[in-house]
Amino acid sequence: MLALTELGQRLRQERESKGLSLEDLQKLTKIQKRYLLGIEEGNYEVMPGKFYVRAFIKQYCEAIGLDTDAIFEEYKSDIPSTQTEDMPQQLSRVRSRKEIPQHTKGVSKAYDYLPTVLVVAGVVVVGIIIWVIAQNIVSDKNKEQANQEAPNSEVQQSNTQEETNETTAKNDNSTSEDDQSAADKKEKEKAEKEKAEKEKAAKEKAEKEKAEKEKKDSGKQEYKEVQKTGRSATYALSGTDAFNLEVTSTQADTWLDVKNGKGNAFFSSILKKGETKEFDLTKETEARVNIGYSPGVELKVNGKAVNLPFDSSKQVRQVVTIQYQPAEAQ
Repeated sequence: MLALTELGQRLRQERESKGLSLEDLQKLTKIQKRYLLGIEEGNYEVMPGKFYVRAFIKQYCEAIGLDTDAIFEEYKSDIPSTQTEDMPQQLSRVRSRKEIPQHTKGVSKAYDYLPTVLVVAGVVVVGIIIWVIAQNIVSDKNKEQANQEAPNSEVQQSNTQEETNETTAKNDNSTSEDDQSAADKKEKEKAEKEKAEKEKAAKEKAEKEKAEKEKKDSGKQEYKEVQKTGRSATYALSGTDAFNLEVTSTQADTWLDVKNGKGNAFFSSILKKGETKEFDLTKETEARVNIGYSPGVELKVNGKAVNLPFDSSKQVRQVVTIQYQPAEAQ
């Protein structure tokens, strides 16, 4: 393993102080773990290029809450600068084009296109002649058709009148059917409205009863500290028939791991800034909450805010164990 540079050592210390592993940081930054390790070890040879070195270091700093500009200034001797690469092949192609005489190029192209222009002009002239002849033929046929249809105009007028009468009768029948359909639709809408109102009333009643029960339970609820050791603390929750836990991160992304007393995980991932996770642990006797970056993290038990056991400015990572005993079992 390579020796850490001053910058790499600083970044690793900040990452570990926030309780983040390289896998956690990979999820936050979307940068492969081997590149993150290369940054910490100062092994920039594994990077795709110098530009990526600076870009990856910038994302690393932002993910763990460091001032990027200050870091780049303080450790500029450890960070490579980028350079623009030359493109000699493109310049060579530009010179070869300039060497071709322009006046001969235009004349030769004009002669090349002359036969094509003459052929196209001939095709256009033939097309115009054919179009004129076709128009004359169509005009003659239209005149003959008009003369043949004149004697039948009266018969067609009579048929049109009969069709009009039939259409009127159909419209009258359709109107009566539409009226019946509108009445049925109105009755259906009325029934649906009454059903929705009943469901709404039932839902409001259930919510009211639930709120009253929670209020009643919260009056009896006790949340007491049992012990503290290192970065871990244990609390006892009693006097309530519910165990609902809410965890909210308000300042930054944090690693959150919530398990029961048997080690079964309910959540084990990054909790985004501004995100809240809710857990119904009523059927559990114990819950273990592991918080990787505690500043700005808020805990609520049964809707009531509870304090973290340690000062988050001094103890970034904190582990809270809650032992639950339902009121009915007491």
